[in-house]
Amino acid sequence: MTSFRPAPTWLADAVFYQIYPQSFADSDGDGIGDFAGITDHLDHLSWLGVDTVWLNPCFVSPFRDAGYDVADYLNVAPRYGSNDDLAGLVDEAGRRGIRILLDLVAGHTSIDHPWFRASANDPDDHRYIWTTEGRPDGFVASPGTRPGAYLPNFFDSQPALNFGYARENPAEPWRLPVDADGPRANRHALRTVMDHWLGLGISGFRVDMAASLVKDDPDKTETTRVWTELRHWLDAAHPDAVLLAEWGEPEVSIPAGFHADFFLHFGGPADGLALRSLWSNGEGTVHENWDPLDCFFDASGRGSPRPFVKAWQQASAAVADTGAISLPTANHDFSRLNCGPRTADQLPAAFAFQLTWPTLPAIYYGDEIGMRYVPGLPDKEGSVLGPRYNRAGSRTPMQWDDTANAGFSTAPTDRLYLPVDPSPDRPTVAAQRADDTALLHLVHRLISLRRRTPELGSGGSVEVLHAGYPFVYVRGGRYLVVINPQRHEACHPYASAVRSALEGQGVALVDGTITARGFGYGIFELGG
Repeated sequence: MTSFRPAPTWLADAVFYQIYPQSFADSDGDGIGDFAGITDHLDHLSWLGVDTVWLNPCFVSPFRDAGYDVADYLNVAPRYGSNDDLAGLVDEAGRRGIRILLDLVAGHTSIDHPWFRASANDPDDHRYIWTTEGRPDGFVASPGTRPGAYLPNFFDSQPALNFGYARENPAEPWRLPVDADGPRANRHALRTVMDHWLGLGISGFRVDMAASLVKDDPDKTETTRVWTELRHWLDAAHPDAVLLAEWGEPEVSIPAGFHADFFLHFGGPADGLALRSLWSNGEGTVHENWDPLDCFFDASGRGSPRPFVKAWQQASAAVADTGAISLPTANHDFSRLNCGPRTADQLPAAFAFQLTWPTLPAIYYGDEIGMRYVPGLPDKEGSVLGPRYNRAGSRTPMQWDDTANAGFSTAPTDRLYLPVDPSPDRPTVAAQRADDTALLHLVHRLISLRRRTPELGSGGSVEVLHAGYPFVYVRGGRYLVVINPQRHEACHPYASAVRSALEGQGVALVDGTITARGFGYGIFELGG
């Protein structure tokens, strides 16, 4: 394993919070969230206890894929404000002890990027992957004077930046080696982009489609070399910055140079089974190729935590102390916790698990109040990926209060980026702040408990006592955690002495037995 500089110490205790900027808070009444809106609500994040915010792409873009089609890496999209507004957000967040991470789209640009416009008219430009003639499968016809076709990385409007091919083929002359001029120019460009924003106070990046750089790279050896080179540069130039991977396979991404990787709904040999086995209940964002499964956090009680535990154990053993694994509640690409048949009373147990398991928790904006995945929305900026896969349902406006548009914006309803959840009982931050029994207060208390109890953090040990219903594990040899996400009562024998209950609902330890009511959870300190 390549030796990297140890991760910044702040990462070990980080609690991530992901903000989809166009949906968080609109300060100027145009219906789209912006940097000033985020700045106005930093006190909410500070009170909640999160310390690291990841923003989805906020760069200049035609928004055919919600900003993941970048047209200018060094300037922000005017709909969010100016570069100075972003700098102001970073400064104000820093005063509250909150770091800001940006989303780096490393593998492709927009067709509107000046690099691509130049390349489409210059046969000698190899910043992108071009055929010299014809249109092989998967390629898109040239929009310029250049003959042939280009390779997209996701949508057709997102041409793949050329980082070379791991395997060359004389019959396919567009397969340039990784050390060709175009790939080398792109590696240098990544450093330039990262250096620019890190110099303005950003604390790092979440890297989109991080595994997609070098093509025909089945074991990711050459892609790993790209990230290893970048990590060594980062260690020397910006030692306090971090790289988070959208890779979904920590065993590969962290040795490649990332400080952390997420369990995702895709990635690795099991195609994201670890995360899906926890949360995915067959509603919301569903890929047609996924095998049906009963997730553990489902009222039916037919799931199991075992697929997740096994994947976490394997990844943790491979990574050891060289990096971290992050567990999200959701993100902009897959369903919120409150989705389909899952109801609000099932969410406390989910957060009790997420905030006590030895991973870095990542809370998707609005999940702390139990915002709902909203079905049936129209396609918005490329949100629809399949007949049952509409990402817009996880991207609706943040629900702040009971004023118009749930306090997200003063714009007319028909000008909002996406509709607000129409449910009459939709949760809001204001209502839950006023109710000590609300989910928001539980998440606040759990984060606080995690911070003052190192054994419950990412570095404490975990011993699984029962991988079923209830899910029972001990953290750091001192704290017992009981999670029962099904609707039925569940029991498990347990003989050790308990000193005190730290947090919980519906869990009792009597006469050597743990009894957990439906949707119950509990965190207990052990000892005589």
